[in-house]
Amino acid sequence: MSTPAAAAGQQPEQLEAQHVHAVYDLIADHFSATRYKPWPVVDSFLREQPLGALGADVGCGNGKYLGVNPDVVMLGSDRSAKLVGICRERGFDAMICDGLMLPYRSSAFVRLRSDFAISIAVIHHFATPERRQHAIAELLRIVRPGGSVLIFVWALEQESQSRRKFDQQDVFVPWKMPKRIYAAGGAGAEGPAADGTASAAPAERTPDEVYQRYYHMFVAGELDALALATGMCSITASGYDRDNHYVILERRP
Repeated sequence: MSTPAAAAGQQPEQLEAQHVHAVYDLIADHFSATRYKPWPVVDSFLREQPLGALGADVGCGNGKYLGVNPDVVMLGSDRSAKLVGICRERGFDAMICDGLMLPYRSSAFVRLRSDFAISIAVIHHFATPERRQHAIAELLRIVRPGGSVLIFVWALEQESQSRRKFDQQDVFVPWKMPKRIYAAGGAGAEGPAADGTASAAPAERTPDEVYQRYYHMFVAGELDALALATGMCSITASGYDRDNHYVILERRP
């Protein structure tokens, strides 16, 4: 893993455009093929929402969480046009938008006291503390007072043996896309492994395409502090799960 210090002089918007937005459009099909099993904390949070609740999935990716609870109404959004297209192909409501400027009026999700928003593995892609805090504030802005927000971000403290180890917080994380996948006609040509790569071909190997994604790896307590710094919420739960830090927030009146 390389460091974004190599991109010194870039504005955060440029860094995100090159190493987040453009990359996810390029890898969308392969990425989607590796994202199909909901994480338990997110699954429980969604299933606990009452009948008819209205929620937003900001940074919804391929829509993995949009259909978890058929008793709620969820609207998906993502910066990647390709991933939004995959959501629509799967029959979900999703639109292209920027997480720093959500196209919902303030307190838009107001039908029930428990209306909600989720942001799963997204905010770590913003390149400055101010932009990360702004993204959290946008999630809180769109839910009603008393509504809840669940956020997951990658942790610097990686405990799983299958995960990479990080020695700094701001890094480039490579995404390897085996050429045989897209040369053969799509991400489904061979089954993906758990780490997002495909299983090795037994005889022939062609050079992989490698795309560098920007991540800010969160330390313990950092996500909680950013959320509280918005002045818009209280914390109802926080924890560590599957090499991620997560927090559940309640919007203040």
